[in-house]
Amino acid sequence: MAYIGSILFIVFLAIAILHFYWGLGGKWKINEAVPATQSGKKVLRPGPLACFVVAIGLMSFAIFVLIRANILVIFLPHWIWASGPWIIAAIFILRAIGDFKYIGFFKKIKQTPFGKNDSKFYSPLCLIIGILCVLLAIS
Repeated sequence: MAYIGSILFIVFLAIAILHFYWGLGGKWKINEAVPATQSGKKVLRPGPLACFVVAIGLMSFAIFVLIRANILVIFLPHWIWASGPWIIAAIFILRAIGDFKYIGFFKKIKQTPFGKNDSKFYSPLCLIIGILCVLLAIS
């Protein structure tokens, strides 16, 4: 399971770094990363604090999967060790399914820059993360 933990760590780390970059004011790919209406109006306007909160959460997930895969040895209460991968899997599988309007496989608004990237990259990645977390949980 070390390879699953390593893959998840790298993915979480990369996405966290991107969110830190956006939190610090970076603009690269930001327009393709936020859902918008058909007319192009952004549905969310995440500020620096929101970007940092997401980045810290992703870093926490990255460290957790290393612990769960026995790559990093840190004592955690059993309930966190046992339920953590299931919680992370649920978060990402639900994200892949989406809100049925702007995000996820079942979104209605698909032709925006975000919608296209979500269909090609973001939702499939979330589903893969969810599946890998399930595999980590059952190992």
